[in-house]
Amino acid sequence: MHLIRASMPVIEHGRTEIHVPHWDGVEQQHGFVHGGVVGMIADSAAGYAAMTVVPATASVLTVEYKMNLVAPADGEKLIARGSVLRPGRTLIVTRAEVFAVTDTRETLCALMQQTIMVMHGKAEK
Repeated sequence: MHLIRASMPVIEHGRTEIHVPHWDGVEQQHGFVHGGVVGMIADSAAGYAAMTVVPATASVLTVEYKMNLVAPADGEKLIARGSVLRPGRTLIVTRAEVFAVTDTRETLCALMQQTIMVMHGKAEK
């Protein structure tokens, strides 16, 4: 996450936020934040939200996600909000929404639904 200058200012039970400033290192050819970066922060925000609901002796791994890019990621920064929709012992269903922020105005630019696998007995390194 250091590569894209991301931060995670919100970590709560079942919910996280990742913030990324808009800078030329994350832009595509039209000046918007690249869709790959949008996908990365959506996957990470939802995955870290899942981490907040598993035991300390477990870890998580994304097994699938579907993302819709609904508007260009064009703002001063992006905010990815990840949340747990259904916690489970083996699988966790999560969601992420990514917003482009200009001043105080947020524009939804991506929606993602994700399935996470819980890996019991395999803590993070």
